[in-house]
Formats: sequence, structure tokens, C-alpha cells
Amino acid sequence: MKSSKEQDLAVVTGAGGFIGSHLTERLLKEGMRVRALVRYNSSHDIGFLRDLAPTLRKRLDIVHGNVEDSRQVGELCQGARWVFHLAALIGIPYSYSAPGSYVNTNILGTLNILEAGKRHHAEKILVTSTSEVYGTALFTPMTTDHPLQAQSPYSATKIAADKLAESYARSFAVPVMIIRPFNTYGPRQSMRAVIPTIIVQALTSKRVCLGDPTPVRDLNYVADTVDGFLRAARQGKPDGRVYQFASGRGISIGELAKEILEILGCDIPIVSETKRFRPEASEVRRLIGDAAIAKRDLEWNSTVSLRTGLKKTIDWIRKNLPRFPQTADYIR
Repeated sequence: MKSSKEQDLAVVTGAGGFIGSHLTERLLKEGMRVRALVRYNSSHDIGFLRDLAPTLRKRLDIVHGNVEDSRQVGELCQGARWVFHLAALIGIPYSYSAPGSYVNTNILGTLNILEAGKRHHAEKILVTSTSEVYGTALFTPMTTDHPLQAQSPYSATKIAADKLAESYARSFAVPVMIIRPFNTYGPRQSMRAVIPTIIVQALTSKRVCLGDPTPVRDLNYVADTVDGFLRAARQGKPDGRVYQFASGRGISIGELAKEILEILGCDIPIVSETKRFRPEASEVRRLIGDAAIAKRDLEWNSTVSLRTGLKKTIDWIRKNLPRFPQTADYIR
């Protein structure tokens, strides 16, 4: 039997990243002990965990390592009540050139988390998925019954990770949930994502360069996504169930760019560059999600409007502009 102190421990992998740092911050604010895994690097950088208030960072147990190491992951999960698995390689363009890295991190890393959670009897293991597993929508809004379509090596590895998680729930009764956020945005997101790419260009350049402006995405502010994770940990059903967090509304990348420029009061051209396009059969044309299961089980709703979320994101990027590469060529 775990002590009450041990039962208050949450493990977060990928804690130095965009969503992971927000989740870690929220857990600490709510009184949880948090053991945070950040990928080892020679500079000992802790990513966006450096943005946390010193009073919170003092209470944080930071572990430098790699989810691909099964022994380390086993030690990481020892005594944990909740395990939030967010560590992943996520850049789609990079998955075209280094698919093996995605297999190792996204599939093997998830296997290690599931084995560790099984061995150490975690109360709940939350494996982070992505709306990219669906590929281009065959119908909208997209429910969890939508077929899975691997349109990039990245999405293929996330499908495999999701199915591994489901299999551990069915085969070994491991208490797993699959958390599937649609496109999350907000403060601390890098220029790997389209919203910071548009904002930084609008603030520093004379034009905004995009790839294909026609794909449609369902955008959710990071505070809503983190709220979903916490609700799932508290009241979700860990039987391999998928909880997806989505607004149910879609906007094209081109219209999104216009919205950002309007908020900024910025009159500059939006240019579509073919060098930024994904391969045609790999481009996900349309993603609009259905959050009915999360609403039913978790009483979760998307509460932050797109315009409000964009304003918050713009304010943060303005204050942190030196952190961002000042070139549109940073993103394909």
C-alpha cells in the first residue's frame, strides 16, 4: 500500500515542452508533488519549466533523461499516483527525414511507460495522442469512432502508441486513458506550430509566409487542454478509453492568419509558398473534433474563445520575442 505522500505524486514526461510545462505548473499549483522528465541535453536546459515561478520550481523534482531508457522510466514511475505521458517527437516535416527516431521515441517510449505503470501499479496512466491519427476527416465532427489514417510517419507512430496503450488496458487491465487533444495553442508554443509562426512574422516582417492556406484545424487554448488532463486524472475511466478535447469548430490556416493580422492591426500580405507544402497525400485537409465523451465523463468544455486565446498568445510572444528565430525560413 502506498503512503498518502506517495499517492500525491504525479509524473509528467515531456514536462519541459509546451503543454507539458503548463500541465506541470497547474499540478504544482494544486498541491501535487511532481516528478518531471525532461530530455537530457549537454546544456542541462529544462525547457519551459524555466518559466515557472521560483516558488513552484523549488517543489519540482526534475529528472534529465529519455523515455527510450526502460530502466530509467521504471525508476521515474515508482510511487506515482498519476503518470502523464507527453514526451514525443512531434514535428511532422522532421518525421519525413528521420522516421526511425519517431519509432524509438513515440512507440518504444510509450511501451516503457506502460510497462513501468504496470509494474508500479500507478492509479492512472494518461497517454497523449493527437488528432493527426485521424488523417483527413471522412466526416465531421470527428468522433473517436473515426478511422485512423497514417498520413505521415509521425501520425503512424502515434497510432501505434495509442494501440499499445489500448492493448495494455485490455490485456493486463493497466489503468490507461488515451488523451487526444485537437490542435492546442498558447503561450510557450514554438515556431514548429503555425500560430507562433504567423505571429512572429507579423511582428517582425513585411509579409506572412505560409504553406497551404486551405487546411482546416480545430484550435484549443492550452489552459482548456490542461484542464482536460486534470479532469481525466480525477474522474476519467482508465479502461483504454479515448478522451478528445476539441472545440467542434474549424478554421482554415488562411483565415487564421487573417484573424491574427486583424487583432494586431497589421496590414501586410499573406504569401503561400509551395516549398512549405507537405506532400499532397500526407497533408491532413480537415480536422474538426467531437468532445462528447469528455463532456459526458469529465464535464469538460472548451471555454476560451479563439479570439481571446489568440490575444493572450500574442501578448506572450510580444514579451518573449527574442526567444524566437527572426526568420520565416525556420518552419517548412
